Amino acid sequence: MKHVSILVPRGAAALGCIEGSFILFSKTNDFLTSRGKPPLFNVELVGLTEEPQVYDRLFSVRPDTTIQRLQKTDLIIIPAVNGDMGEVIDMNKGFLAWIARQYKGGAEIASLCVGAFLLAATGLMKGRQCATHWLSANDFRQRFPDVKLVSESIITDDAGIYTSGGAHSFWNLLLYLVEKYTDREIAIYASKFYEIEIDRYTQSPFLIFTGQKDHKDEAVRRAQEIIETSYREKLTVDQLCATLAVGRRSLERRFKQATGNTVSEYMQRVRVEAAKKGLETGRKNVNEVMYEAGYSDTKAFREVFRKVAGMPPLDYRLRYNRSAISA
Repeated sequence: MKHVSILVPRGAAALGCIEGSFILFSKTNDFLTSRGKPPLFNVELVGLTEEPQVYDRLFSVRPDTTIQRLQKTDLIIIPAVNGDMGEVIDMNKGFLAWIARQYKGGAEIASLCVGAFLLAATGLMKGRQCATHWLSANDFRQRFPDVKLVSESIITDDAGIYTSGGAHSFWNLLLYLVEKYTDREIAIYASKFYEIEIDRYTQSPFLIFTGQKDHKDEAVRRAQEIIETSYREKLTVDQLCATLAVGRRSLERRFKQATGNTVSEYMQRVRVEAAKKGLETGRKNVNEVMYEAGYSDTKAFREVFRKVAGMPPLDYRLRYNRSAISA
């Protein structure tokens, strides 16, 4: 049997990640036995100590065992953790060396949502791709610049280390693991049983671009303000540099360092975000929204929109605009 260790972190954690992981792997055993196959997973909750952890002031979770007693496991599930990530990592630092040691001993690791912060703190993610909640992307990049964050992805799979996108997309990673350890038939049955859309690999349609402003470069901050208030105009990078009296090479370097985007990328993200909001509300068609967002080339707009949002603008409008759905 495969031993599955679901961590019970100290501090605030997403109870749904702990419960969901426990239920799905346990229920998968039932799915297997109903087909005449032996159960596959031995699922345990693992804590730093035996002390129960209380989440959301209401729910107590008691570990089945501790990292001191558990010498070998096959799969470690790191649930989402909440709060100041520096403090969260510090209060759970006892897990870090154990996770790294288990991985070197052959265990696989899966982080759910912002559990990626604990995973990255082990040092195992240097140079690897990692997903997390899109809202935490800027904080993650600042804390772990040597990790390749793919904020649009729902699932990453790299040499036995798995990560998931934000919130309930952790279910997609769990289904991915069920399929990996059992087969496609069981994974499909589990997805239907829990009514989870299988094979989702991008969280791009859910992203809300806010821009990275948690920095101290005033010229870059001013550039961001100009872009965000002038996106309807055909503003060029050279015009922006002239307005700020900053050389282009200097601005490009400082902008990328401060925000994680090039100036041109930032302009595109701001315009696409404006277009998304226009498509979500009101009755304007795609072309009208395109012009209001500062685009005049239909083909270019559709290509950029699809790249950023993960779907064509018309599909996006049909998904989120109530008037379009009822039309």
